[in-house]
Parts: sequence; structure tokens; C-alpha cells
Amino acid sequence: MNRSSRQTAYFHLPGLFEFYDFYEVFLPLFREHGEFFYDWCDIGSIYGAPGDCLWGGGRMGYGDAKGADVKRLVEEYDISARLTFSNSLLRPEHLTDSACNRLCRLFESPKNGIIITSDLFLDYIREKYPAYYFVSSTTKVLTAFSDFRKELARPEFSYVVPDFRLNRRFEDLINLTQEEKIKTEFLVNECCSFTCPDRKACYEAVSRLALGEEEVFSCTSPDAGEGYRFSRAMKNPAFISTKDIQNIYLPMGFNEFKIEGRSLGSALLLEFILYYMTKPEYQLNVREELYLMNELDLF
Repeated sequence: MNRSSRQTAYFHLPGLFEFYDFYEVFLPLFREHGEFFYDWCDIGSIYGAPGDCLWGGGRMGYGDAKGADVKRLVEEYDISARLTFSNSLLRPEHLTDSACNRLCRLFESPKNGIIITSDLFLDYIREKYPAYYFVSSTTKVLTAFSDFRKELARPEFSYVVPDFRLNRRFEDLINLTQEEKIKTEFLVNECCSFTCPDRKACYEAVSRLALGEEEVFSCTSPDAGEGYRFSRAMKNPAFISTKDIQNIYLPMGFNEFKIEGRSLGSALLLEFILYYMTKPEYQLNVREELYLMNELDLF
């Protein structure tokens, strides 16, 4: 993926299938009212997967938009679509799934990407659908900086999303080459506890559920029962703010930023967009336009 400006923050937004109705309203607003949004940011991609996707991982159970409608929308606004196929527990027999292969055929293009955890799956996709670019998923939970750097060295991947706990390892990040920095994509708004011991097990539990396998998992992370809170995410040691992006990450040569939230609802998605992409003086304008044109799922 070639970027027109390395002084721009490219945000990768959640809900390709999950928030289709939201983007159907938001993308025209983003195109027609550029004055509402920071001139230093742009949309890098929209990522997601259908709710019943066998190859899905990370989050599941949301997203019922039709593939053809989603494809039409992203093509109309010239936006990269990323299929979140990050199930970490795929076996050879899962690779023949007809619905997932049909989706791959529909979206195959050098402009579009696939988010991947399983190396078995990566080998299959590279051979069968070579036009895509590939993203190494944060569900690999690469918490050791040395492991993250090894992942960056893999030529198969155009981008690598490290575990959020590496977000502020500036003593190591500053020593990455420019090529490595270009491939690094930070998860900016993670709410999970910085000390959570269950993150990998949580992702694997979701992968089992996607495969239709029984799974009993209980997260032991602090505050897990409260669900996602953006206010709490902002207090996370790994949180990346708009000021951080402008004053630290962009000057260091990092330009790719992923916003999580596929399962959080479009009201929270709007809050993320208002915070990260919208000028404060126009946040009310954006709210009004979307409230008037689209019924957000506020409850």
C-alpha cells in the first residue's frame, strides 16, 4: 500500500460489515466536509468480517451486511477493505469453507487486505488469493519486542500490529528502521488491563466459538465485568492520544493507527471518530449530521 504522505496519520476503522449502515452515512460526510476533520489524518482502511464467519477471530457475532453492498461502498469512496480472518486455530479442513472463500473472491484486489494470525491460513491465502496485502494480527499477542521485530522482518506482511503493551517502548521503537516503522500499526484505544494475563487465551476462546466448538472461558482481567469504557482506555498506560500521534509518533516516522471497536456499537464508534479525527469546533456538526441522517444504536 503506497501512501501519498508520510506526514499523515492513517486510521484503520472497525466494522466493515458490523457498521455498514454507519459508514453509509459517515463516508459521504467525510468526503464532502473535509473542513470538519483534521488535515493530518485520513482513513487507512475499514476492517471486519461477517458475524458468522468461520475464519473470523478477535471479535465475532456482529456484522450482517451483504458482501456486495460492502464492496460497493468501499469502492465508491476508494477505501481499503480489510477482512478480519484472524482465527488462530484453523485446521486444514476449515480452509475449504465456501462462504469465506466466496468472500475472498469478491474482495480480492491489491487495494484490499486480510488480517491474519494462523501461518497455515497465510500459506493458503497467499497461494489462492495472491492479490491481497496481508496484516499480522494483534491477536498473536507479541509482547516481546524481539518477537515483534522478527514479525516485521517477514516479507509476507505489509503491516504488523504489535500487542498494545509495546505502544510506548520508545527506547526500542526509535531504533526501528524506516521500513520497519512504515509496517508498524499501533492499536490506540485498548481498554484491556495492561497486566492482563488472559489476552491470548481470550482470543483463542473466540476462535473456538467461531469454529462452532464449545468453549468455557472466564476472563480474570481487572474490571473485565464492566465492559469497554473509552474513559478507562484513556487511562491505560498504552493509550495513544491525538496529541501523542501528532507530537510523538508522526515525528518518529509512524503513520498507521488501528482503532478497535467492532463489537462496541456505532455510538462508541462515533466517539472514537470524534476524538481521533474531528476538529473540536466541528464535533457537534458531525454529531448532528449523523443523528439526523442515521439512527445510532445508543442503547
